[in-house]
Amino acid sequence: MNAEQVIQLSSRKKGISMVLLGASFWGVSGTAAQYLFQKQGFSPEWLTVMRLLISGVLLLGIAYKKEKNLLWGIWKNKTDRISILLFGILGMLAVQYTYFAAIKEGNAATATVLQYLAPALITCYAAIRARSLPSKTVAVSVIFAILGTFLLVTGGQIHTLSISGWAVFWGITSAFALAFYTLQPKKLLLKWGSALVVGWGMLIGGIFFSLIHPPWRFSGQWSLSSLAAVAFVILFGTILAFYFYLESTKYISATEVSLLASAEPLSATFISIVWLQVPFGLAEWIGTLCIVGTITILSIVKAEKK
Repeated sequence: MNAEQVIQLSSRKKGISMVLLGASFWGVSGTAAQYLFQKQGFSPEWLTVMRLLISGVLLLGIAYKKEKNLLWGIWKNKTDRISILLFGILGMLAVQYTYFAAIKEGNAATATVLQYLAPALITCYAAIRARSLPSKTVAVSVIFAILGTFLLVTGGQIHTLSISGWAVFWGITSAFALAFYTLQPKKLLLKWGSALVVGWGMLIGGIFFSLIHPPWRFSGQWSLSSLAAVAFVILFGTILAFYFYLESTKYISATEVSLLASAEPLSATFISIVWLQVPFGLAEWIGTLCIVGTITILSIVKAEKK
């Protein structure tokens, strides 16, 4: 193995480590949020608004440090202004709040897995927009997603739900919000970069939600553990997770990043079971693997098209 191959292998390992770490941080932060909601009496509204405001300011600070002249440029064009406002409110805020609401009503494991129905929704949307039937492989992946959802929310029992109806509602709504969050800002991301777009999206979403639920309207019990959980959600589950995920794309392909990002629902499930003793039977595990399998199939199909 020559020096160039050693460097490539080292870069690849670095990229894989980064995306796995970022996805794991996202998954664990969901479990930390569940702890805050169900054990410490925090509200999804307060955690959402604080996460968006603090993370938005920090990300814009990072963007300003890299490109000082670009920070306010996104507001100079009318189309970009409208687009970033829509992304901040209907994308960023919607996906954050619905996810936290799903966790509060159910648990982090099912909320995270249900949110990962988004790739299947995006595939269906693309097929409808193109007015063409999806390929057999894609159709099978969508069937896997539907089967996984059924097993996850029913525990394999046709006539009962293993989680509350509200948890199912918020979880599926979160998947739709994530699909919009993924599709809507593509032009903005190409033009302005992810740190700037996500930073402004978070800050806009936080400011808008502050009009509905001001950050000083707090409920819950502060302790060393709850303070640590809030810090983890904001710093590790947002800033560092976002940074590692983006940095990983410099070292490995986008397809590999998408595949490895499926560590998020798996880490959320594992930590929820070990830490918070969330009941998770065979049917729920099969459902989770079906949805993760959907992500894998769709990522491979996307790579083959390229």
